[in-house]
Amino acid sequence: MSFSVAIVGRPNVGKSTLFNRLVGRRLAIVAESPGVTRDRREGVGRLGPLRFRVTDTAGLEEATPDSLGGRMMEQTRRALKDADVALLVVDGRAGITAADEHFADQLRRAETPVLLVVNKCEGAAASGGIAESYSLGMGDPVTISAEHNDGMSDLYDALATFEAALSEAAWKDEDDSTATRPAATRPAAREAEKKLRLAIVGRPNVGKSTLVNRLVGDERVITGPEAGITRDSVAVEWSFGGRAIQLVDTAGLRRRAKVHEKLEKLSSEDTHASLGRAEVVVLLFDATEPPAKQDLGIANRLAEEGRAPVIVLNKWDLVEEPQGVMQGMMARLEDSLPQLRGVPLVTCSALTGRGSDKLMPAVLDVYSKWNTRVPTSALNRWLRDATDSHPPPLAAGRRVKIRYVTQVKARPPTFAAFVSRPEALADSYRRYLVNDLRSRFNLDGVPIRFYLRKGKNPYAKK
Repeated sequence: MSFSVAIVGRPNVGKSTLFNRLVGRRLAIVAESPGVTRDRREGVGRLGPLRFRVTDTAGLEEATPDSLGGRMMEQTRRALKDADVALLVVDGRAGITAADEHFADQLRRAETPVLLVVNKCEGAAASGGIAESYSLGMGDPVTISAEHNDGMSDLYDALATFEAALSEAAWKDEDDSTATRPAATRPAAREAEKKLRLAIVGRPNVGKSTLVNRLVGDERVITGPEAGITRDSVAVEWSFGGRAIQLVDTAGLRRRAKVHEKLEKLSSEDTHASLGRAEVVVLLFDATEPPAKQDLGIANRLAEEGRAPVIVLNKWDLVEEPQGVMQGMMARLEDSLPQLRGVPLVTCSALTGRGSDKLMPAVLDVYSKWNTRVPTSALNRWLRDATDSHPPPLAAGRRVKIRYVTQVKARPPTFAAFVSRPEALADSYRRYLVNDLRSRFNLDGVPIRFYLRKGKNPYAKK
């Protein structure tokens, strides 16, 4: 990205709406209640030909450092420090408030350049707020309506002018050989295509955000004793062993029957959307509590959607009988999730870091299996051995014939077997084939899709 932008302002002025407008998707949760956004959320902003990194932040509010509000403010300060330019957003319909004046004064002292943006300027109701905005002493404001896509051309002009000045300064600082390097040789676009999308899910307060911070080695997302701190799914760009990874922290999932508030419903929908985009999913359990039915329900859904799962038992340092807990967990998985036989099971303490070094090797291993492609010749040698050891059942006095099998696709491994009478092949025999296939080709722990197809009869009348 050529430069980075942080969107800041007091609560409920439309920061997340502007963020969604710039990235072109509804990535951030938007609701009428103030203080919805808590963590920093990043995306790629687009305005005409401009491309830039944009960060949505929590609303600016005074709070003690140890409180949730104080931790939110710290995340906003870090976003502001990392940005090349900040957009201070105010509400044109509400006018300039004491909070706007207070934080504008703070931003004037900051090293980051600031552009004043007056939002919600559709109609005549915002004219008073636009006039008041000059009192902040930040020059001419950019008037927009993020919800109605008004004024984006003016915002483009302001950012383009800033980007041109920033680029000129960067060219002067760079060595000529680096500055004139053709864009085609820069690996950013190619690396972005290879990112492993890893999501962390689980019930509220099992330690998802703490684990994210432990993995990236930074207080990237807000943590604390309060349940349900995370609301948005927060994507963190990271690398492990030279491998680019998009690590996604998600909101805690509860049973749908217990989700009543609109905001929690939006958070739950956002989490499920993140699962749909993930390739590998870490399902986090609290090791001090027996797995709930919902935990296993999430794992079952991951298998149905074809994601590569890794199960992590967090808070392992608090477990008094580790061997008994592990045996009970393995037995529960064997009974409830036979379709994920051999799923990686990692124990760790995200708070202390104990055992967390085992997680990423397990993730990369299951990701490799999830991408497995088996040659057709090897599959049919396996099929011959499997049917010789355990012949297919009889149907109407004749043996069902499985003519051949082929892999349709990977991610997850998907196979199609061509059978003389698919409807006559019992589910128990199909499960036998899947389990034997899993054992032969080392596909433990990943979902396998195995379809039965009826081959053409060459003697049938045309």
